[in-house]
Amino acid sequence: MVAEVFIGNRSVNVNMVQEGLAVVYHQYLKGCPKSKDSLLQGESYAKEKRLGFWSQSNPVMPWDFRHKAAQRATSVPTQGQQQNNCDPAYPDLCIPKNSPDLDCSDVSQRRFRVLQPDPHRFDRDGDGIGCER
Repeated sequence: MVAEVFIGNRSVNVNMVQEGLAVVYHQYLKGCPKSKDSLLQGESYAKEKRLGFWSQSNPVMPWDFRHKAAQRATSVPTQGQQQNNCDPAYPDLCIPKNSPDLDCSDVSQRRFRVLQPDPHRFDRDGDGIGCER
């Protein structure tokens, strides 16, 4: 879900982008006609001033980070992997602990075991099977 948040007349989204605390997802700009130009200007300003996210020497865009996390989450873990860096809620595939929030569209496997807690909410109906649809 994508939302535009305002406090009074001020867009929280624009403020976050200007401070380098968020980046503009260009594919969603059409849903923000009133803020589009301000968002783009704010991002340009944050980049120029190297604020927040843009202070990194080689920033990884959030959508690229999510894509890489999803790629890492597609293999069946070995016992060592499971104990070391894979989330135990998903014993049939390796989703690294503390991954960004993922959706079923981010992982290649379907109908895998899910144990509670289910931090990514892959098991929507609570039957212990993730990404059934």
